[in-house]
Amino acid sequence: MIWRNAEQCGQCLGDLAVAALIDEVELTPKPGLVDLQSSGSHKDMNAALMIASARSLYDSFEAMGYAAYGGESNKELRETLARIGRDGERNMLQTTGGINTHRGAIWALGLLIAGAAICGNGDAPEQIAETAGTLARFPDRHALVPTSNGTKAMQTYGVKGARGEAKDGFPHVVKVGLPVLRDSRRSKIPEKNARLNSLLAIMASLNDTCLIHRGGMETLLVVQQAAQKILDFGGVSSVAGWESLQQLDQDLVTRHVSPGGSADLLAATLFVDRLSNISLHHKETGGGVYYGKAYTSL
Repeated sequence: MIWRNAEQCGQCLGDLAVAALIDEVELTPKPGLVDLQSSGSHKDMNAALMIASARSLYDSFEAMGYAAYGGESNKELRETLARIGRDGERNMLQTTGGINTHRGAIWALGLLIAGAAICGNGDAPEQIAETAGTLARFPDRHALVPTSNGTKAMQTYGVKGARGEAKDGFPHVVKVGLPVLRDSRRSKIPEKNARLNSLLAIMASLNDTCLIHRGGMETLLVVQQAAQKILDFGGVSSVAGWESLQQLDQDLVTRHVSPGGSADLLAATLFVDRLSNISLHHKETGGGVYYGKAYTSL
């Protein structure tokens, strides 16, 4: 167990979740997505807004960790998380002036926070993700009828979307994003490029409903193939891969599409990775982990 009590658990997981969201925003350059050098395909967003949005979610993420600490996956916890998530979404929208910056991330990270709080074992991503998946499969009696763009894409094209990803135990996090991130590191690839490779691997296989909603299945396939091509070149650390990344970014901006679902799962990947790192640090030092609103890299 990393944490001594529910308060520490909530603070730590809130920190890690916000830090993961900020890491995702600051990763530059990302194809079609908001980063430090451009707004990508989003005319109503920029990096400062995304970071403010991420920070506005700290209290909700902390509350989710607190609520799930030492508990078990059941319908009552699922509904508690949903209520906290809806509060978080209202805070987000108030911060952003009504712009949906992180709705999908609240869903994914909220479930993974709960999974981590229940498991209490930061070095077992698969266990955390499966626990989160179990929670996702419980119904929420108080849920509103889904009307999001992702839901519309799911209904039109028969893809699983964010809810299916969660119910399946986040396979694009533990079987795609995280392995590519760590394999890239083992190959001595710089951290920024390792994270970009992880994003591209998710993009190459995810049926991203953000892409589908705006561009249809044809655009999804084009983006998946382009992302896989970059990885086949050896990733963004290769000359051909880096040039292809710039081309993909230009193409997405021209098409006015953005792989927002992939970005959410990259943030989830970075969260699980950070959790594993903090668990390892805790074991090596015998404790001494900082809990609180740090928003800094470990």
